[in-house]
Amino acid sequence: MKSQNKLAGLGLLTAISASLCCITPVLALLAGTSGIASTFSWLDPLRPYLIGLTVLVLGFAWYQKLKPQKQIDCDCDTTEKAPFLQTKNFLVIVTVFAGLMLAFPTYASVFFPKSENKTVVTDQSKIQTAEFKINGMTCSGCEEHVNQEVNKLTGIIHTTVSYETGNAIIEFDQTQTEIEEIEKAIEKTGYSVTDKKEIK
Repeated sequence: MKSQNKLAGLGLLTAISASLCCITPVLALLAGTSGIASTFSWLDPLRPYLIGLTVLVLGFAWYQKLKPQKQIDCDCDTTEKAPFLQTKNFLVIVTVFAGLMLAFPTYASVFFPKSENKTVVTDQSKIQTAEFKINGMTCSGCEEHVNQEVNKLTGIIHTTVSYETGNAIIEFDQTQTEIEEIEKAIEKTGYSVTDKKEIK
């Protein structure tokens, strides 16, 4: 029974570890410490292995729980109720929570408030677009984190951030902000700008 508890705990730990790179930006937003957002981005390449390990460990825990128990011939009283941590209900809760943690990168962006661009540009010649190559983003939560920081600046008209392509395309009013300020805002999240260029 104790081994089943250890397996459930290990499954939960690996599930959380698999999504830690995407949980951290949400925690950073809630705590107001945006610089720690990319702390666990190094775990992203290990994610497939951690997911596999989670499935394996929880699968084995379920096998242990569901396999027929050996019958012992004795006259002893075996009607003692098992503690909650050794029940199927507990294993169901752990499995559901592990599933939610593994799927976290797909819904991480819902935890970020939608940012609105309030800049109104009257002179179109003052609009500038720049592309920033960003290292360390691993999920939609990372995209939203960068979006949040950049949109705190005045003069931002439109932002498109993609963790898949590892870049951000920012449209802004160059009379109100500049490329260097946008770069600082991105790096404030903990991700690093590896390259930047004007598009127009």
